[in-house]
Amino acid sequence: MTRIETSTRCGCDEYVQLERRALLRAAWKAGAAAVVSAPAWLPRMAFAADENSDRDLLVCVFLRGGADGLTTCVPHGDGEYYNARNTIAVPRPDDSGPNKAIDLDGFFGLPPALAGLKPIYDTGQLAVVHATGLNHPTRSHFEAQDLMETGTSAAVDTAGWLARHLFGVTAPEEIKLRAMAASEAIPRSLGGAPSTVAVPNIDQYGLVGRGQTTAERQSLLGSLYEGSVEPVKTGAANVIDTIDLIAQISANGYTPTGGAIYPESDWGVGLRSIAQIAKAQVGLEVACIDLGGWDTHAFQGTLDGHLFNLMTEFSAGLTAFHTDMQDCMHSLTILVMSEFGRRVAENGSLGCDHGHGNALFVLGGNVNGGQVYADWPGLHPDVLDDQRDLAITTDYRDILSEILIKRAANPNLDLVFPGYAPTFQGIVM
Repeated sequence: MTRIETSTRCGCDEYVQLERRALLRAAWKAGAAAVVSAPAWLPRMAFAADENSDRDLLVCVFLRGGADGLTTCVPHGDGEYYNARNTIAVPRPDDSGPNKAIDLDGFFGLPPALAGLKPIYDTGQLAVVHATGLNHPTRSHFEAQDLMETGTSAAVDTAGWLARHLFGVTAPEEIKLRAMAASEAIPRSLGGAPSTVAVPNIDQYGLVGRGQTTAERQSLLGSLYEGSVEPVKTGAANVIDTIDLIAQISANGYTPTGGAIYPESDWGVGLRSIAQIAKAQVGLEVACIDLGGWDTHAFQGTLDGHLFNLMTEFSAGLTAFHTDMQDCMHSLTILVMSEFGRRVAENGSLGCDHGHGNALFVLGGNVNGGQVYADWPGLHPDVLDDQRDLAITTDYRDILSEILIKRAANPNLDLVFPGYAPTFQGIVM
């Protein structure tokens, strides 16, 4: 799988093992995609008078591997950034060279590879939150991802934060697909969620085997579990209903709107699948998708190498999705986060080791965007966390909580983030 090959070149052993573990958990195999749209006769859910009417579709993007927030949102106004990164820093916007930061507000900027996000920022539909993340000292990929995806401050055996969110709000009983993962396995954040499936490729979803016998095998599966006890009986029926539903959605050819062109990669295929199912209006409330490869310990390639290529792919997919979903932006919120950032100083291998504070992106039609939210702690060695990392001044759960309250109509925050009292930043309306 290409994502594992990428991480093997520059990632630590733990990250490579984590990627392979995720692959081995896969329930469905991804293939080359030909994503298609819903037929006109597919029943739509009418949300105007039911519990879903005031809830956005939440699309949660996880950049696995510890994305370098000091590159994805460059603090070009802090001179210590350039003192710490002699080789891999993104040059200031006023640099004489061709590859330089794209200024956002006089202090922060985007790297050249994320130039596609600047128009979205300028329209006010993109906000960046800096010096944010998980307030926990771990620098383990596995532990940090587990904590962020459960929304807890200590390791506990619990459902994911998105799963708890879905249990905290009601939905019409006829909805069979409330959440999806555009990947080969359900992520930790959706672990235990109701009516949730992994759909890495909408055109490949279903029972494995010969197409000529699909209907017969589905009928046999239904008969097999018909006499089972609950919840096995209902669970099996829901699986069959979901297979049928997605088959109906994928019955016709799909053309993204606005001329959107998705990358021909797992990342692009996944985003296009989310757009396809979202537009079918079958009650989807949450969609998760990953983009891995961010563990840049060596030869980071900020302007012309690995990280540049990865950010370019990320930007191309996100901007295509934003274009394709323009007619739905009034009820769409996209959250982009990673388990932790990288150290402020570059290492001897022209990369950055595991750090702490990071940058988080929020996109949507109801985002108070066009600005970078940051209680900036500074990058002087005297104020760094553990004398090496960007300090966290905004807990990531502040952002998630505000989105759930204001855009997902979920007042039950103590169920989603037990014992945590959030401070809202005014990022969404």
